[in-house]
Amino acid sequence: MESYAVPVAVALGVVAVAMVLRKSSKARDFDSQINSGLSMLQTSDSVLAREKVSTSMEEYSQLFSGKTGQSTASGLKGGDLTTEESIAKRQEGYRTMVNNFYDLVTDFYEYGWCQSFHFAPRWKGESFFESIKRAEYHLCSRLGMAPGVKALDVGCGVGGPMRNMAVFSGATIEGITINEYQVRVGNKYHEQAGVGHLCHTTRGDFQNLPGFKNGALWEGIEYRGADWTGKFDCAYQIEATCHSPNKTRCFSEVARCLKKGGLFAGYEWVVLPEVKYDANNPEHVSVKESIEIGNGLPTLATPAIVKQALVDAGFEILDAYDANEGVHDPHQIPWYETLDGKMSLSGFRMTRIGRSCTHAMVTILEKLRIAPKGTTHVSAMLNATAIDLVEGGKKEIFTPSYFFLAKKL
Repeated sequence: MESYAVPVAVALGVVAVAMVLRKSSKARDFDSQINSGLSMLQTSDSVLAREKVSTSMEEYSQLFSGKTGQSTASGLKGGDLTTEESIAKRQEGYRTMVNNFYDLVTDFYEYGWCQSFHFAPRWKGESFFESIKRAEYHLCSRLGMAPGVKALDVGCGVGGPMRNMAVFSGATIEGITINEYQVRVGNKYHEQAGVGHLCHTTRGDFQNLPGFKNGALWEGIEYRGADWTGKFDCAYQIEATCHSPNKTRCFSEVARCLKKGGLFAGYEWVVLPEVKYDANNPEHVSVKESIEIGNGLPTLATPAIVKQALVDAGFEILDAYDANEGVHDPHQIPWYETLDGKMSLSGFRMTRIGRSCTHAMVTILEKLRIAPKGTTHVSAMLNATAIDLVEGGKKEIFTPSYFFLAKKL
């Protein structure tokens, strides 16, 4: 009980001040650290009814044998979720799994991270946000993005990278996400940022892009006759196709939508058997499964699986490497330190103690019925997976930034 005394006290103070300030505040979005907690939980754009948060979380949890909210630090034992049967269940239900996941966590991501839902290699002297943008601009450079270029963002989230890359390169970018809420807020953010003429988000499934053959669309998705075959000069994905139940199918759909010779680049979440990951090590498997549980993943791939899927989809691999291979170089800041590291006013919410305060605040808000039932469960899940993302990085058994560049043949 004593270990939560400080977070609870801070949370109570935050809630009290936030309630007072909201009375005089007309701004909605995340423009202050004090108000943003309540903004996160009371967004008017949400497509998930308050009374369905708990049900949605339970449906999601069942795909992971009810282990959401557990980490290796709290005693999570791995193995159950790496069986063929368990993985197949998530592959079959991946659209419900991923959609429910982002209905539940999108606002938490924006609140606790930023609108670019990804990690990045980081050098000393470089701020967190500078590293995030540099990773995005690296894609622009490798893909040759410039005014007049049409690019596809595969699994675009709320479009943070898309907007940064459009401003940087001048390219026109079409994003696709399966989550309706992300489409709503993403297109709103494009207009607010002044890049609505360059950026657009479509609701869809990256396993079945517009013009697909031999597939079936998920409920609520309508392409209205659109066909993206051969439409784009280049494509990219940033830590998105880790959600794919079949990477060959996903990459084949990207290839179909590219012009001949078009480039495809991305950052992929993978375990690293060629470095230190050992599939026979129970501790490693537990860390892997915790990451999968807290991030809506059917199963984590390896670099070899990613590269083979690209080749099978009709690409020639031009480059592939772990962008975090220097993670413990003395001149670099580990990609995971933001989740585990030093406290600052601007980055407080990202740290472990910051997440504890947020969790305490959410718990109180749920008790007061300000936050929907089930919100605390979501927060606990994200806190648990953050612990094992850090462990995966420290042990060098996992990277979120396996970079690839490939050309459509």
